[in-house]
Amino acid sequence: MTKLYFIRHGKTEWNAEGRFQGAGGDSPLLPESYDQIKMLGNHLKDIEFAHAFSSPIKRARITAEETLAMLNKRPELTFMDGLKEFSFGVWEGMSFGEVQEGWYDMYDASRNHPEKFDASQVEGSESFESVQKRFREAVEEAVATYGGEDVNLVFFSHGAALTTGMGGLIGIPLADLRARGGLGNTSTSILETHDGHTFTEITRNDTSYLGVASDASNTI
Repeated sequence: MTKLYFIRHGKTEWNAEGRFQGAGGDSPLLPESYDQIKMLGNHLKDIEFAHAFSSPIKRARITAEETLAMLNKRPELTFMDGLKEFSFGVWEGMSFGEVQEGWYDMYDASRNHPEKFDASQVEGSESFESVQKRFREAVEEAVATYGGEDVNLVFFSHGAALTTGMGGLIGIPLADLRARGGLGNTSTSILETHDGHTFTEITRNDTSYLGVASDASNTI
């Protein structure tokens, strides 16, 4: 059985401001995020990971590098484009309120009804299906290369990509993808697989090690 740990990057300035970042946008991690990444690293430090994988986008890359530096046995790190954040095209850099005002139906679909989201209505955006496809391909490649009996792998990615990608791995219908809400910054979710193709959820959105109160700006 291969156990897969999925980590969302630390909180950024645009997270705090309620802005879409996406794959093309990026903003610095908040100062307090570095402290929370250390808490994450301390939480994971005794786990031996066969390999680590990360989105190449800066906020995820820094979260990965800072976390892995805390581990008792640091694994090698590979960057994978399949773990990048959901591309939101022209929405990137805009506030949620601005997007809601300009694209009410598509904003509502992206947040509440993914099965109704039409990427052709948002210039430069990906579809939920395309994100699930690339995410699955990346994870299956990682498991095929490094997975095995009693093996742990760790992945660093982004809120929308993780919600979408992990949902696809465990077979959640698009219509129900957002029903459980978003994932917290610096959260850990765990899946297991015995064959590299079918996945079971063990833990979702664990932030217990951070000791922070629930905050809507911490999730997406």
